[in-house]
Amino acid sequence: MQIRNGVGFNVAMMFVISMVLGASQALTQQAAVPMTERTIRVTGMGEARVQPDEAQIMFAVETRGATAQAAGRENAQVMDRVIAALVSAGIPRADLETRGYALHPEYAHDEGRREPRIIGYRASNQVLLRTTQLDRAGSLIDTALGAGANRMDGISFRLRDTAAAQAAALRSAVEAARASAQTIASALGVQLGPILDASTSTDPIRPFPMMQARGEMMRSAAMDAPTPIQPGEQTVHARISLVYSIAGR
Repeated sequence: MQIRNGVGFNVAMMFVISMVLGASQALTQQAAVPMTERTIRVTGMGEARVQPDEAQIMFAVETRGATAQAAGRENAQVMDRVIAALVSAGIPRADLETRGYALHPEYAHDEGRREPRIIGYRASNQVLLRTTQLDRAGSLIDTALGAGANRMDGISFRLRDTAAAQAAALRSAVEAARASAQTIASALGVQLGPILDASTSTDPIRPFPMMQARGEMMRSAAMDAPTPIQPGEQTVHARISLVYSIAGR
């Protein structure tokens, strides 16, 4: 009898606890729905325009010779003159970096012959020049071409320190998102509460390539006219998503 009474009491207690927990969960779910619905979600976009502070100029020396040794030797001699000219113009050697070197045979395909024959060799040495003197970019190109560089592979501009530009773009995005939230709240006749969530993203700042034809650069150098270079501006983009609560009930 004592055992049965004990079991009956335990079962009764378990039933009561289950009912209390069930009621509590139901109340929690009912309370969570309106809290979730009483929010305003907005997205803001911002941007900052900045001047680049570094130019990257890619040029190369290509030479040909009857033998691989002859092509390579002439290439080295010409590139030495180009490097010396740029150093004399004030460019530190640390700002000149070899980006590629290649030596290939050149072939001729004779009629009636199955296998091509080697008629010579071509050597190519590519160098990257970095400078913060953007106003000298055109004259540095002319210096390289005048010393013997015969291939200009392009120029790009970049921003070395991106933190300030990204922060400015993000502030602009926040202001845009806040203005949108205030407009929505005013139209709905409600008041904004505290921010419940915020997420951000900024686009990486990539070097801005300047698409100028090699032929135009070569013609400019041949005519003793300075190569015109205009770096322009770079644009940094940022995005923010905000979730505001709606004040009151």
